[in-house]
Amino acid sequence: MTEELFREDAYLKSCEATVTAVGETGIVLDRTVFYPTGGGQPGDSGSLTRSDGVQVTVTDTRKVEDGIAHVPTEGAAALSVGDRVTATLDWDRRYRHMRVHTALHVMCSQIQGGVTGGQIGDGKGRLDFNLEPENVPEKEALTEHLNALIAVDHPLGISWITDEELTANPDLVRTMSVKPPMGAGRVRMIRIGDGVDYQPCGGTHVKSTGEIGRIAITKIESKGKQNRRINLALVD
Repeated sequence: MTEELFREDAYLKSCEATVTAVGETGIVLDRTVFYPTGGGQPGDSGSLTRSDGVQVTVTDTRKVEDGIAHVPTEGAAALSVGDRVTATLDWDRRYRHMRVHTALHVMCSQIQGGVTGGQIGDGKGRLDFNLEPENVPEKEALTEHLNALIAVDHPLGISWITDEELTANPDLVRTMSVKPPMGAGRVRMIRIGDGVDYQPCGGTHVKSTGEIGRIAITKIESKGKQNRRINLALVD
């Protein structure tokens, strides 16, 4: 299986690795800084550079049975099992994903309703909430409130709890339709500040809310009787 370096340090931009498999799903490495599509966050893009200088552009990253597959652009040079490569992220894109993902956590902490869906994009994202009509926030007021909270520059921390601890504390899970991965014995938790947010998440985030910058709530949409989609975008 691929060693997931991004789990402990989302700021790693590159790493040395060895190709362990090549197939239709992509190029699997023994270790990587590339985040695979999951939890609403897109897979990373970037490049793999072999020791002889041959470079392969990676357009997507996905979880596969034997690890993490780096999807090469069509017509890219072929790599072979055993090749040593330098895996390098498209860092600017990844960092925007990190800022948006953290901003969505902050927003989630301020909305009283279960999360029914979500998606992270390049500079924007959204969460869907199960909300009664009277609990739907006003767009401008929510924007102002979130920016004030973000500007405090709350630190973000990563910790782990056991599967049993999460099972005993079901309120830690905000998502109604998707449960955090369990079965490995422990679950990765994200904490923002002192009581801002604390919930399981496997994605990549910034180190503190100040790195998010200013955001705007661009649209609040009705997606059913009680389902409301709240769209967010980075402003700077």
